[in-house]
Amino acid sequence: MIEIRIDKDVCMGSGNCVFWAPESFELADDGHAEVLDARATAEERLKVAAEGCPTGAISLWSDGERVDRGEP
Repeated sequence: MIEIRIDKDVCMGSGNCVFWAPESFELADDGHAEVLDARATAEERLKVAAEGCPTGAISLWSDGERVDRGEP
């Protein structure tokens, strides 16, 4: 199962993740992205959402290994 991690110190609340995977992300009242349900979106689409984050705040993990295309 994929785990989505969001670095709240880096997230600027652009909403790109919500655009690409609205089933899995939402913007909280403070403007930062939050994870709703990682299982609600296909892994490839989650990778697109992570890559589309302008600040690189989103990373995807499986069994302790980073699986998105970004840097750790």
